[in-house]
Amino acid sequence: MIRSPPQKYDPKHVEEQIRKLWVKHNIFQKSITQRDGASAYVFLEGPPTANGMPHPGHVLTRIVKDLVLRYQAMNGYYIERKGGWDTHGLPVEIEVEKKLGLEDKQAIEKYGVKRFNEECKKSVFKYENAWVEMTHRIGFWLDMDNPYITLKNEYIESVWWSLQQAWEKKLLYKGHKVVPYCPRCGTALSAHEISQGYKTVDDPSIFVKFKLKHEDAYFLAWTTTPWTLISNVALAVHPNQPYIKIKYNGETLILAEERAGTILKGEEYELVDRITGKELEHTEYEPLFPYAKPKTKAWYVVLADFVTMDDGTGIVHIAPAFGEDDYNIGKKY
Repeated sequence: MIRSPPQKYDPKHVEEQIRKLWVKHNIFQKSITQRDGASAYVFLEGPPTANGMPHPGHVLTRIVKDLVLRYQAMNGYYIERKGGWDTHGLPVEIEVEKKLGLEDKQAIEKYGVKRFNEECKKSVFKYENAWVEMTHRIGFWLDMDNPYITLKNEYIESVWWSLQQAWEKKLLYKGHKVVPYCPRCGTALSAHEISQGYKTVDDPSIFVKFKLKHEDAYFLAWTTTPWTLISNVALAVHPNQPYIKIKYNGETLILAEERAGTILKGEEYELVDRITGKELEHTEYEPLFPYAKPKTKAWYVVLADFVTMDDGTGIVHIAPAFGEDDYNIGKKY
């Protein structure tokens, strides 16, 4: 009688054997050197910060990178798979601040910036071995023996060199950008850093009347950032949406037609006029707070595609100092 062989498969054991085979025969390095002189496929490793443990998200992104690189290698390209470590950034500083019991930027200065930087340098490689092991275990071929490290002078100087090249080609310009700012850290924050502390909160929203400059009527606007009203310079409407002028409770109001039913909750009003957002462009209104006089013309209606009919009144208060969309529309006008 013929018996079937035992159907046992131990993936961990198989993977370990394959890893040993790769190391014994230097397969990774051969995959690069055998393509010397071929067309280059440029791969820039977005370097991780090794002061935190790798997680499944890192595994996923590294596997995707490896799939692309193996495919391009099979197409005959030369690919230098150079690893790197990101040793800068707010997460590193915050980790060290917690360790040293420092509360804010002033405490860092009192402790000593040079001493603090040394502690940061020690911290960034806290979990380096765990990162290297994870990279090897998932089969991601990457040169981690000769990585670029962002705190090294040669890396910093390469960034300076890149900036010089951009400057000489007249690709640099001076401008402004609205970014989140942390008063505790004394620094601007990236979108990634903001998302690390993300949580759902309830924000107040209010309806505000803006009086037209030469007419006894009001634009009815809506905002979820009432603290920015002191910096209002414009009102935005959608160019292609219909707006209505109505008489309601003894006042003349202008708002999006699509939002009227929701806001007024079925109460009666008298329709005076119907216009498109485009027709409202440049209509002037009186400022809420006339304490400052801008150097250029302000307090008029602008057109913006980001105005939606999902909530509010279809008229959005614009304060360029407090938001990317607001700033961009401010530059446009």
